[in-house]
Amino acid sequence: MKRLDRKLANLRNGSTASGDFIIADAKDADMAFGITAPGPQPGSCRHGYNESEGCWKTLTQYREQIRAVITQDIVDIVLLSASNVEQLGIKERLFEHSDITPAARANDTSDVWAVRGGKYPTEHPSRSFRSATLDHIKYGRLTDDHSRPFTGADLGLYSITFTNNIDWDYKALQDFHDFRIEAERKRFRYFLEVFNPNVNPGIPDKKVAAFLNDHIIRTLAGVTDAGRPVFLKIPYNGPGPLEELVAYDSNMVVGILGGSAGTTLDAFQLIHDARKHGARVALFGRKINLSECPLAFIEFLRRVVDGEITPPDAVKAYHGVLQQTGIRPQRSLQQDLQLTTNKMSYR
Repeated sequence: MKRLDRKLANLRNGSTASGDFIIADAKDADMAFGITAPGPQPGSCRHGYNESEGCWKTLTQYREQIRAVITQDIVDIVLLSASNVEQLGIKERLFEHSDITPAARANDTSDVWAVRGGKYPTEHPSRSFRSATLDHIKYGRLTDDHSRPFTGADLGLYSITFTNNIDWDYKALQDFHDFRIEAERKRFRYFLEVFNPNVNPGIPDKKVAAFLNDHIIRTLAGVTDAGRPVFLKIPYNGPGPLEELVAYDSNMVVGILGGSAGTTLDAFQLIHDARKHGARVALFGRKINLSECPLAFIEFLRRVVDGEITPPDAVKAYHGVLQQTGIRPQRSLQQDLQLTTNKMSYR
């Protein structure tokens, strides 16, 4: 039993201990951003690109970042694309003796197609789509025997974005139904990601959180234990909506997503506030990957959750690590201690 499973068991038994808070590192951005997923690499521009248009780290470097996170052994889940599950899990077997659980993005709805020049995330209602198959996530190939041991992953992220458009929401729910049936038959677990509408839903902004909460409960009300997600991943729409959702069903483990990078205080304050108001999981992607020192960033996320340090003091300590290791910060300490508006979407 890996650390994630132990924590989930404790949470379902009513634990509120800080040590049972689950942290996931989302390294699945290659299924959204493409070439830019690993982040910028200043000073290596080629073929006339300037830094704003190119100079990105390579897939090799991206995988090295993931290997370092696995070796560090602080996060509970590493979320990957199916191709990186194959390389790191099936071929290299890095999770075989690790306490970290690998997971794969099991679907890639159109609102995560955040390619350069693309309009999909912001101008078109989200449409469901699945690049990966459950067979390939677990075994790297098609198979009829899903009871045998696997070296890939038996956990995936499934994403839905409700838009208040009857046609696309109906299609999204039908596809979610089909996925659940397949997952149960193939012994595949999942956690459910539900975004705020990616286009104007035709309701006031102040009602979006209620729209989201009602859709989550309505969608899962028809799902028995065998087909339910192991936890939820949602935007942090404020303390009230989060507390409402958590209070409704004490057996449902609710987590928050990180959103865009923002300042370091944005990240540390978000995980602090989310835990305070009932979240038991945080899945951060760009906040970790685009930080100056991802491993130190992860360490301070854990320390904030565990109550060892306040978010502002964590920012100061993080900058101290940057100074000690000779890493140039992206922002001054004063700038990094500011809270900024943090849009809760994949993009």
